[in-house]
Amino acid sequence: MKVSHTLQQKRREKQMLYERKVLRELSLVLLKDRVKQSFLPFFVGKDYKVSTLEDGCMDIAIESFLLGARFSHFGYRGEEERMVNERCLDEQKLLTDALYEYVTFWSPLGQLSMSQDGIYYTCEQFVSEWWRDGFDKGKKRYLLRLK
Repeated sequence: MKVSHTLQQKRREKQMLYERKVLRELSLVLLKDRVKQSFLPFFVGKDYKVSTLEDGCMDIAIESFLLGARFSHFGYRGEEERMVNERCLDEQKLLTDALYEYVTFWSPLGQLSMSQDGIYYTCEQFVSEWWRDGFDKGKKRYLLRLK
């Protein structure tokens, strides 16, 4: 008896396998350090649980990293990083907005009103840094033929 798979199922399996391989290169310590560097200054001296903030930020960082890795094959084929980044600006915007909403939702009430713009720009920078890291790691994997 043959098992038939659709092309979409095969693509999804291949994508998941690639993502698992790329995630092996992601350091959990680096992930936590960057979250603390980026977002802890907004909450210094406030009654706030850092672990709640870390969880959501780490999720978005991983998604952004995987997004960069997924688009790295364009860079391997010779396209500039800036051009590749323009291809996925919509996805990056969604990740940035999700991170911003998460951070502002879990912040203590009324304590972030002065720095809302600063938090959004920090979220934007955070997502783009992780996208760039994923792009570089994915491109390196393609160059080493580790797809």
